[in-house]
Amino acid sequence: MIGIYMSGTGNTKHCVSKLLSVIDPKAEMIPIESEESAEKIRQSDTVLLAYPTQFSNVPFMVKDFIRKKPELWKNKKVFCLTTMGAFSGDGAGCAARLLKKYGAKIIGGLHVRMPDAVCDNKMLKKSLEENKRIVREADKKIEAVGRKIVKEGIYPQDGLSFMAHLAGLFGQRLWFYGKTARYSDKLKISEDCVGCGICANNCPMGNLKIVDGKAVADNRCAMCYRCISHCPKQAITLLGKEVIEQCRYDRYC
Repeated sequence: MIGIYMSGTGNTKHCVSKLLSVIDPKAEMIPIESEESAEKIRQSDTVLLAYPTQFSNVPFMVKDFIRKKPELWKNKKVFCLTTMGAFSGDGAGCAARLLKKYGAKIIGGLHVRMPDAVCDNKMLKKSLEENKRIVREADKKIEAVGRKIVKEGIYPQDGLSFMAHLAGLFGQRLWFYGKTARYSDKLKISEDCVGCGICANNCPMGNLKIVDGKAVADNRCAMCYRCISHCPKQAITLLGKEVIEQCRYDRYC
């Protein structure tokens, strides 16, 4: 098995690491933006594909990766894992349906609630202790799922049913489809930017660069919030107008 993941603030990476430690401790885990990711998928029979749900949908970065490499998925067994701050609906099912078109066999889906990762919006914000509790509960769920897979060969089916599809579609996706239909050009950088380059070095899409001592954004933002959660001056926003909390997983572990 190979773990391929998109992770902005570290939530999804943690969940992949936790699950693989139970079901296949020798398995590699590779960020989806890595130059090695496609080749690692080719060499593996089973793929754990993980990503954060965005508005009850698959991040465009993940959809783009799947669509541009359709030959990778034929006859692959794929387990879709998705993280969310609250509601997902069919977060795992969205990728599963796309992967099936390219010949993948979907063996399961897992939804894991993790601390909210949207740094510039007050919605879903919790106290530090509450976020630590959410992580502990997530770890318990992942460990239980992992043990069941190892002992009984039974994979969870979160987000794969028709009812889950309806919940995701009507709960969020129809209303917010435009936000996940393509890469975003809405990333904003304030005058507080000091051109340190942390954002450019962390961006999985190469969407940021330093020009004349300031960060400049292009139109290929994956909405992962990695740059926003790491900016030492809190100078970057996307959905909101100011950084409320830099929501990195390492604050809650």
